[in-house]
Amino acid sequence: MSSSRPIPSAPAVRLHRPDEDCILVLQGGGALGAYQAGVFESLAGVYSEPTWVAGISIGAINAALIAGNPPERRVERLREFWDLVSSAVTTPSHLALPPVRERINEFSASQAMLFGVPGFFSPRWPPAPVQPAGSVGSISWYDTAPLKATLERLVDFDRINAGPLRLSIGAVNVRNGNFEYFDSTKQAIDARHIMASGALPPGFPPVEIDGEHYWDGGLVSNTPLQYVLDQPGQRRRVVFQVDLFPATGALPRTLAEVTEREKDIRFSSRTRLNTTNELDRQVIAQAARRLIDKLPPALRDDPDVRALAQLRPEYAVDVVHLIYRSKHYESQSKDYEFSRLSMREHWDAGRTDMAHTLHDPRWIAHRRADGGVHVFDLTAESRSTSIAHHLTAQGNRS
Repeated sequence: MSSSRPIPSAPAVRLHRPDEDCILVLQGGGALGAYQAGVFESLAGVYSEPTWVAGISIGAINAALIAGNPPERRVERLREFWDLVSSAVTTPSHLALPPVRERINEFSASQAMLFGVPGFFSPRWPPAPVQPAGSVGSISWYDTAPLKATLERLVDFDRINAGPLRLSIGAVNVRNGNFEYFDSTKQAIDARHIMASGALPPGFPPVEIDGEHYWDGGLVSNTPLQYVLDQPGQRRRVVFQVDLFPATGALPRTLAEVTEREKDIRFSSRTRLNTTNELDRQVIAQAARRLIDKLPPALRDDPDVRALAQLRPEYAVDVVHLIYRSKHYESQSKDYEFSRLSMREHWDAGRTDMAHTLHDPRWIAHRRADGGVHVFDLTAESRSTSIAHHLTAQGNRS
């Protein structure tokens, strides 16, 4: 896989410490998910054993491939999956040059819509409108049985349910519309849970689990970041959030660009909002602890004081944000354009972005604080767009 930027080879990276949790957070985004696989390839050389992997939709599939294999086979399994789903369209490199590249991509996306994607989904026949009302076939255009077979072949679910690497998958309950997480620390995970997280209607059918039916978690939130931040913990956390749709973008000039921009906005992760909310919670928890320490002993048993004392302790959080940024020849079909050429480009972009992030002086030199939230976007095209939030309640909001 070629790269437009050389990948740093020097080992100047901040190594994983045993007193911190390494968490990988993977957004949904269909064919763009190869970017996450490339990110993991670079990350695995430094954080050989993540503590926790959480995903939505295609992020759930990548997360399962990581959690469901031993460390030495994870990149191999990711590559096997992405080679499989991109095997239908191969394009000679000499034909993949502007201005024909956009047409090639649209052809590839059209082929996926008409014929499905190997190892992932296939079109229903007869199509949904002529199938009996109320049947599974009547409420989705595609059959995802190929994905079930692929997951059961490439993922060791016994390892997920018994191993130390935590897996969390987000989906939406079709009946009540509530967001729900399937978590390997709380229940047994199998292929149904992964498929439920990626069951985007009306393309894919809902997945039944214990009498309830579930759709793609991206209908409510396309990132598991808030779930990860909400979970209690006692150790500092390093969260690598890998997004496939950017929140920021240019004003569209055509209707096709309007469709693409709308999709980017709808599925972006609002990372700043999530991390700001987490920071506010930490400030409140710290203030409550200081207030309780000032109270006379007679008030310590007051029910309101006991409720404040239950606020979870503060822990430091570093959020390293990686975002796939589309090429000029990619359009609104980029998330279902599964050509081999695009897959390799996405993978290579993720691998390069992660390598540069790990070698960035702002990341290497960042001090490991005892508290606060720190957010890094070190792959932005302009350094002026990078983020670095740091706040401790004692020094700034006491």
